[in-house]
Amino acid sequence: MNSEKVVNAFSQDLTRKLFPRDRRLIPHLNDIYELELAFYENLILSDAEIIRNSAYFAQLGDKYTHHFLMCTGESLKLPDHSSSRLKSFFEKNIFRTAYATHGLFPYRGKFHPQMIKGLMNVMGLKPGDTVLDPMMGSGTVLIEASLMGIKSIGIDASPFCCFMTQTKLDAITMSLARAKGALTNYEEVFTYFQKRVGQPKSGSKPSRIKTTKEAMSVMEETAAYLTKRDHHALTQREQGTLNTYQFLLLAYLDSAGYAERSARKLPLAQFRAILERYLFVAEKIQNVLAGLEMTLAPAEVLEGDARSLSLDDNSTDGIIFSPPYSFAVDYLANDSFHLNFMGIDSDALREIMIGLRGRALSEKYRLYREDMGRVLAECARVLRPDCFCTIIVGTNNNQLGKVFGVSPDAVQGLHEILIDMGAGCGLKPVKVLSRPIIGISNTMRREYILILQKTAY
Repeated sequence: MNSEKVVNAFSQDLTRKLFPRDRRLIPHLNDIYELELAFYENLILSDAEIIRNSAYFAQLGDKYTHHFLMCTGESLKLPDHSSSRLKSFFEKNIFRTAYATHGLFPYRGKFHPQMIKGLMNVMGLKPGDTVLDPMMGSGTVLIEASLMGIKSIGIDASPFCCFMTQTKLDAITMSLARAKGALTNYEEVFTYFQKRVGQPKSGSKPSRIKTTKEAMSVMEETAAYLTKRDHHALTQREQGTLNTYQFLLLAYLDSAGYAERSARKLPLAQFRAILERYLFVAEKIQNVLAGLEMTLAPAEVLEGDARSLSLDDNSTDGIIFSPPYSFAVDYLANDSFHLNFMGIDSDALREIMIGLRGRALSEKYRLYREDMGRVLAECARVLRPDCFCTIIVGTNNNQLGKVFGVSPDAVQGLHEILIDMGAGCGLKPVKVLSRPIIGISNTMRREYILILQKTAY
């Protein structure tokens, strides 16, 4: 055995081979796709851009990156009863997802924000450019773009997703004084929303709440009708009232979701813990941004259909989105309580939601292909020539195997199907990355990152 050769190999540092010595990577960078994105950031970004917008570098020389400063410290104010497993998850993912206002409201199938930041960098998007997410879900792309100085447009068919995204965006800059007052009077606030929104089904009932003549002094009753008015016409005080109302409402809906999933904790106690967490993360990102003197870019939230975009031809500099995982996740079932409160007919919405239309698996698959063909054609239409469209999609071969009556290994993956569809619309593949999926390996094991480029005419 050539022990000297082995020892010499072990003495080598892979990151030193890939990156200059003055660039230190973010801790807990474990997956190959992350190392690839860091490698591309290093090639594409200038030193100043690495400091401002890099997703995978912690330090350049003696300067810390903005991403590192946003993420350091306690990521979330978790309740005392939180499991050691949950605490460990957020500690390990502090640079991936547990920062800014991304933690407001858990949403199934959401992106890793750090990955979205890295993708926007390697797509060549710069401050002042416009990025589109035609299926925005919980608004991860819009929040990251705003922090990076990149203008953004987000579109979703679900009114709840639009409300959630707008609230998370507003929380980055809104005054928190009145929301802090609401935490002091959380019992009265809970009672207010319980009467206005309704009480979720739960295995246990909240304790009797004593209200006072000061009930809801943190927020005027006008907040409810303000949600129906043109936001551009609101006074500063009205906008503050609306922001506070939306912030507290999202916290209540979040607690309602927990109450429906578990009866281990009373809804009132759950609401208090969630509101504490919301205030903690909002205040943390506001303090960081004030210290960095960063200018946020505008973000536009629109309710609409990705198959028929209300945007001009060649009007966006980049597109990032994740289509529904076909038959793997029923987003409407997860949001039923929230949609019911908003007066949305879930059955009617199901008929237009991509991935949910149809009954039998074969019909769902056929409609999914039709819908995604229209989406890709629209993406190609609104994207400027030579710019990039990135699609993040998991391949659920188990379900597709059932559709065709064959082994899952014999099925063409959704990522391959989308690549073929994109090519037919003038979107040629330039890079395909993959990452492991944790938590739903029985449904799908890998997620694919498809970077497509619109060919110039």
